[in-house]
Amino acid sequence: MDKQLIFSVALLLTFAVFFFTVYRIVSLFRLTKPAPPVRDFGKRFILMLNVAFGQTKIFRRPVTGFFHALVFWGFCVILLGSIEMVIDGVAGLEKSLSFLGPLHDIIMASGDIFALLVLLSILVFLVRRIFLKIRRFEGIEMKKKSHIDAVVSLSLILLLMVTLLGMNTGYIIYSGTEGRPVHGIYPVSSLIAGLTGFSGSRGAYLLMETSWWSHILLIFFFANYLPYSKHFHVFMSVPNVFLSRLEPLGKLYNMENVTREVKLMMNPETAFSAAPEGTPAERFGVKDAEDVTWKNYFDALSCTECGRCTAVCPANLTGKKLSPRKIMMDLRARMKEKGPAMIKNGKDYNDGRSLIRDYITEEELWACTTCNACAKECPININHPSLIVDMRRYLVMEEGSAPGELKAVFANIENNGAPWQYSPEDRLNWATNLEINVN
Repeated sequence: MDKQLIFSVALLLTFAVFFFTVYRIVSLFRLTKPAPPVRDFGKRFILMLNVAFGQTKIFRRPVTGFFHALVFWGFCVILLGSIEMVIDGVAGLEKSLSFLGPLHDIIMASGDIFALLVLLSILVFLVRRIFLKIRRFEGIEMKKKSHIDAVVSLSLILLLMVTLLGMNTGYIIYSGTEGRPVHGIYPVSSLIAGLTGFSGSRGAYLLMETSWWSHILLIFFFANYLPYSKHFHVFMSVPNVFLSRLEPLGKLYNMENVTREVKLMMNPETAFSAAPEGTPAERFGVKDAEDVTWKNYFDALSCTECGRCTAVCPANLTGKKLSPRKIMMDLRARMKEKGPAMIKNGKDYNDGRSLIRDYITEEELWACTTCNACAKECPININHPSLIVDMRRYLVMEEGSAPGELKAVFANIENNGAPWQYSPEDRLNWATNLEINVN
């Protein structure tokens, strides 16, 4: 009974902290703007199965992709065993899902095998993080905190797998010494139990209970640590893939406020009418965190900081300052900085800073070629160029700020109806002496 009470209190505290965090995040989403509607749920579901659960984009780097896929699939399988642990803890039972029979055996066996595979994969990732100088793990946006966070998260996962195997091993030994039936199949833990040669009932029970509590409390802690970690993608990646755009990556959405203005101007009845009194001025494009769409912010929260986007960015590869990963990290940091103050003081709150210039420079924005290599490479379908283009739109449409070459193009289009500095009457001069009819 004491175990049930302690567990229930720990579970309630975990849920309380977690839902408080969710509430804070949802409050920040309320500051954002609408995104294009989510449709075609069937296509999205297939995309989610393919990219998120199938890990197809991860396998573009076969070796690391294989290890990452093992970790992801392992989490999915082990989650089922964790659900059983929660039921056991609340109800004071042991192996409460054993009534499932062969299915329970499969779940337990899969979880036991994946625990070892995940453990080995995490060791590989830790070696890469700590000892190998992987270029895409570096960058001006990758502060020391980011590296520490990665190591802490990987270490927590490692401990989760160690305690899971310890719990299963203790359970097998204790059940054997006490003559109790073993519910489930545990191939890896059975091998460990046999290799250790340990047979003490009291020690086995202590190992089982210590590992059980350590494992479940680590799960509770990890669940509340993730939203403040780069590994928040554990929660966000699957829904982000489901919500990702289905249109071609190069397609640019029209700005609704511009489209509306054009339609008003083309209507003789409204072309010269003034806006209703008290109508707030609309912003064109993105200047600060509150100007982004909810999907932009969802992308930012989902970012794993893996650096695959930056590693394929032609601008970054040629020495320019642009890093698509930094764009996402900067949006996340800016919303974290300004969002709470906006919730407290209203959407009109201004702290004298903005996403553009204080976080992301114009040089970074104009370095983007909109080739969409970053969006194509991202394992969870984050769309970096859409945010970059919207920030450019703000610079051009509200500040008239653009590189000199573009300003010349804009002027030529306005004056000549074409990007070139020639009068419309001179457009056909190139064909003057040709024996072809160009009329």
